[in-house]
Amino acid sequence: MAKPQALAASLLLFLVVYLAAIEGAHGICGLSNGEFKLCQPAAAVNNPTDSPSSECCAALGKANLSCICRYKGVAGVWLRMYHIDANRAMALPGKCGLTMPSNC
Repeated sequence: MAKPQALAASLLLFLVVYLAAIEGAHGICGLSNGEFKLCQPAAAVNNPTDSPSSECCAALGKANLSCICRYKGVAGVWLRMYHIDANRAMALPGKCGLTMPSNC
């Protein structure tokens, strides 16, 4: 019989993977996974492009920019998992001619 700790750890792992899958299916801040990936090259940790593509800017134009602000701080670690530099990512809306919320 499995130890209670091992069972609890297994259930927790399942829950984390399940929630990540749900979040991934719905995208981030109004961006689908495909739209999110359009901006990845311009915010990459290594060898970023000089400017975002027009497709990236179009996607950001539909995004919830207030939501994106949440990824600026501690959640920036989450962005690093996807090889995205949080500071470069926060600069993308401005490079696209969009204005970030004042509380960002």
